[in-house]
Amino acid sequence: MLTALRRLAGTWVAKILFALLVLSFAVWGIEDVVRNIGRDTAVAHVGGDPIELTEAQANARREMARIARQMGARFEPDDNIRRAVAAQALEQLISDRALRTEARRQGIGAPADAVRNSVFAIPGLRGADGTFSRPIFDSFLRQNELNEQQFLQVVAGDLLRQQLAGAVRSGALGPDAMSAPLLAWAMERRSAEVVAVNTAAMPDPEPPTEAQLRRYQENNPARFSTPEYREAAIAVLSPEGVAAEIEVPDADLAQAYEQRRAQYDTPERRALRQAVVPTEAAAREIATAWRGGAEFPAIEAAATAADGSAADLGLLDRATLPLANVAQAAFAAADGAVTDPVQSPFGWHVIKVDRIEPAAIRTLADVRDELRAEVARDRALDMAYERANRVEDALAGGTPLAEVAQRLGLALVTATMDSAGRDPANAVVALPVPDAQRADLLRAVFAARQGDAPRMTEMGDAFVAVELRAITPPALRPFESIEGSLQAAFIADARRRAAEERAAALLAAVRGGKPLQEAAEEAGLIVQRAGPFGRTPQQANTLPPELLAPLFEARQGDVTMAETRTGFAVARLTEIIPFNPATDPLGMGRIRTEIEQSMQDELEEQYAQALRGRADVRINRTLLDQVTGR
Repeated sequence: MLTALRRLAGTWVAKILFALLVLSFAVWGIEDVVRNIGRDTAVAHVGGDPIELTEAQANARREMARIARQMGARFEPDDNIRRAVAAQALEQLISDRALRTEARRQGIGAPADAVRNSVFAIPGLRGADGTFSRPIFDSFLRQNELNEQQFLQVVAGDLLRQQLAGAVRSGALGPDAMSAPLLAWAMERRSAEVVAVNTAAMPDPEPPTEAQLRRYQENNPARFSTPEYREAAIAVLSPEGVAAEIEVPDADLAQAYEQRRAQYDTPERRALRQAVVPTEAAAREIATAWRGGAEFPAIEAAATAADGSAADLGLLDRATLPLANVAQAAFAAADGAVTDPVQSPFGWHVIKVDRIEPAAIRTLADVRDELRAEVARDRALDMAYERANRVEDALAGGTPLAEVAQRLGLALVTATMDSAGRDPANAVVALPVPDAQRADLLRAVFAARQGDAPRMTEMGDAFVAVELRAITPPALRPFESIEGSLQAAFIADARRRAAEERAAALLAAVRGGKPLQEAAEEAGLIVQRAGPFGRTPQQANTLPPELLAPLFEARQGDVTMAETRTGFAVARLTEIIPFNPATDPLGMGRIRTEIEQSMQDELEEQYAQALRGRADVRINRTLLDQVTGR
């Protein structure tokens, strides 16, 4: 076939066709490329300053990673969440650009020394010794996909924001006309008479008959029924299952080893200590002292005295030191040597090499089995997608799931389970997915509809199809198996009902005009005094917390009733004790501060919105969807 094609390519017919093909590219393809030259690739413009698509995508990834770290395994982003996060990330960049534009307009800047001092003052970047830690800083940059220059820009932007927003926030003052009523409301105290009607103190009812217990079970089916069970066939196409079918030739292993050699080679690492000070003169004095045999505590003291810091950086490779000139000096020095001072945006660095661990190389023979598994799994991921499409086509064509699973190598499990993943014997059902996807699979089983054709669904790295075969609806448990539980629940309910009736009778008597003390004595109950108490449970230790809200909504003399953890309680509000804000200047100050904080936040938000409106923001809606990176 190839020989025939080569012969055809040499004919005039083929040459004419090739010329026409070139011409078509010139008319359609190349013209399109030419049209794209100079086309705007910014997702937004703020006052003429572009926000490039790559920058917006990077910020969206950082924001998504931050949310994922906060939410943990519960975070399952879908397309809507990704779009919302992307929009938020873009708004952050727009706000930052608008603020920088305003700072330039007003001639406000962030000096390098101020940026450096701000970085050193961040508590999260300090090591165990309380000083700035380069390894922690580097780890922070890696986690947030930032380089050092980008982080310094973020810090500089924050300094600009503090200067601009600080001026706006300083105008907020909490007026006494607002502070005094709020303090009086918060510090008001009340007293009450309380009668507790405890369920445990109620007499035992007559032993229930079997007929009563059966009727009680029928009236409370949710408490005494089995859960809904579903029988489902679950087919799983996983990369691990596909990888077992893949043979990786030795030639492919050798090629993969060369491509991944960096991960098998351990670079040279050095145990480093560092002093950073603001001036070159101080750095040279520290270097001289260090070379003269000064111990590290003395170096730390000298660096601190020079308005700098010193730290043990630990064992690092060259790539971990992002400052190229500092890394060059540290890895050019001999074991035990002290470098000459090296300047960076953070000051002047002096580094001592405490120990050198030479580079180590793992040969192909050392990693053969590990590499074979990695290559097979990588290929299996691609094959799984292709095979999942074939499975989907077969299922759509009406092929039974069991047949498809056997033909295309899917793991097939049939199980009966409730929504918690337990079988009728209350044993945990083994499901053919990792624990991380177990909840997803259970939701899929209980979302399936009987009679629907199974569909492939992606769960983690695997593809899963669920065929719902049978549904066993909830049913009352056999009476004999739960008779004891029924009797205990019947008696507990009877006692609760008796306590509620007794408390309701007491409430009715008091509302009918009888004093609470008299009504309680007639009912054989005890009146307790509670208070003065405040609005929070911590301020009302002797009062059931369920009564707090009703009593603070009541007027003096009102009586109320609430269910408590031990039964029921009836309470009468006996006294309202007002609070004079003038007697608590510290409290007034605290409330005033809270009001001012709220006002400052609102003023800053309004200021940011005003800056955004002034900055002539233009968003490229065509590129906005690409910020999600999907």
